[in-house]
Amino acid sequence: MTNLPLSTPAPRRPMHTRRVEYRGFLRDDGLWDIEGELHDSKPHSFEIEGEGRWAPNEPVHHMRIRVTLDAAMVVQAIEAVMDSHPHAPCPQALAPMQRMVGTRMGGGWRRAIEQHLGAIQGCTHLRELLYNMATAAFQTMAEVSFATPDDGRPPPHLGKCLAWDFDGPVTEKVYPMFFRWRAPATPQRA
Repeated sequence: MTNLPLSTPAPRRPMHTRRVEYRGFLRDDGLWDIEGELHDSKPHSFEIEGEGRWAPNEPVHHMRIRVTLDAAMVVQAIEAVMDSHPHAPCPQALAPMQRMVGTRMGGGWRRAIEQHLGAIQGCTHLRELLYNMATAAFQTMAEVSFATPDDGRPPPHLGKCLAWDFDGPVTEKVYPMFFRWRAPATPQRA
């Protein structure tokens, strides 16, 4: 497989950098910590009227979240901090993050985030970090996430992307018992 670069861009100048990083850990007590960090900066100075002035590369947003999960991917604890934020009310969005305790990372995760932290209940940037924490958790907990459920159903990642197509070669090789699998028909109500 060849790594192909992006095409040569049109002449341009940098205006903004967003760095997002996720890290996953297995704790000694058997729980899992997933940490996310978001950092926004600009290569030039700028001002937000009435809020302040930022030097080149000074973070306008620098936020971190740690979510603690059990093996079923249920949120046991959550912690969030804002090291840098542009507006005085921003830190008020930290307390509502506790509403995510008890929710499960999996189907409906984004819906749960919107329900508990959507619109003016929370912070756009913290929500963005939370959305993709589920993917980082899934990768961190691969031994648990990729295990075949005991009830005969396929693992939840099958049928969710091109590589994990039920009719594809990866599923045939890794999960032959689910190659060409089809969900049972649901009975029609009369």
